[in-house]
Amino acid sequence: MIIVTGANGKLGRGVVEQLLKLIPAEQIGISVRDVSQAQDLKERGVRVRHGDFAQAESLLNAFEGASQVLLVSTGTLGDAGIRQHQTAIDTAKKSGAGRVLYTSHMGSSIMSYFPPMVHHAATEDLLKKSGVRHTSLRNGFYASSLVGLIGDAVKTGELIVPEDGPIAWTTHSDLAQAIAVILTEKNWDGPSPNLTASEAFDMEGIAAMVSDIVGRPIYRKVVKDEAYRAYLTAQGFPEVRIAIILGLFRASRNGDFTQTSNALADLIGRPALTLRDFFKESLSL
Repeated sequence: MIIVTGANGKLGRGVVEQLLKLIPAEQIGISVRDVSQAQDLKERGVRVRHGDFAQAESLLNAFEGASQVLLVSTGTLGDAGIRQHQTAIDTAKKSGAGRVLYTSHMGSSIMSYFPPMVHHAATEDLLKKSGVRHTSLRNGFYASSLVGLIGDAVKTGELIVPEDGPIAWTTHSDLAQAIAVILTEKNWDGPSPNLTASEAFDMEGIAAMVSDIVGRPIYRKVVKDEAYRAYLTAQGFPEVRIAIILGLFRASRNGDFTQTSNALADLIGRPALTLRDFFKESLSL
């Protein structure tokens, strides 16, 4: 049985939906904190059990009979998040799972300026030390993050951001399909190739693209990091969130998210969704 954690989230649910196209529902189990949100999957034949990364016993029940476990990264960063991942890895191993897959990220590194990359690198290290067969899925940067970064620029005509570098923005839907294929067909060990869309864009290119789509000028205004911090603070962003956003721009300037790969397109059997088409689907234009 393939167990998917975090199946009430966007990526986890997407993976389950794709798995249902490839294998019988009775071969799929999910581990979620709130089973009431997954009743539709239960009605379709998916095994639904409560599982919490902070509660090893709940995970042991959720992972029962697992051949593979897909660990969707917790949103908790720092030591608490790493402890949760350690618990999940240890429990997957205890349950007898033959392989653990983890939703890591391109640019994963303990030296990254972007805090989630440090989190991913630490978890990849835990997997290596666990002795369990594993695959670290080097996902491209989620395109949905762009909607928040663009903010009110569509209305104001001004995209205020620090200096940045190109990022290979990639959709949840494409990644979910690719991960389902990997779970059912691929036996990769260790880090996967980068699972990205085919192009990388910086914020200047994004401003030009959105401007073209909406039919009115949107200009990228480059500000210093501290000025951007003040700008986000004035909008009510908490300091922890500001540090993460600034870390993203610093890491992109370092070239951490520039590299693209054909691996995603090869897995899903078609070109990845373009950023232009994503914008047409996702922005309120």
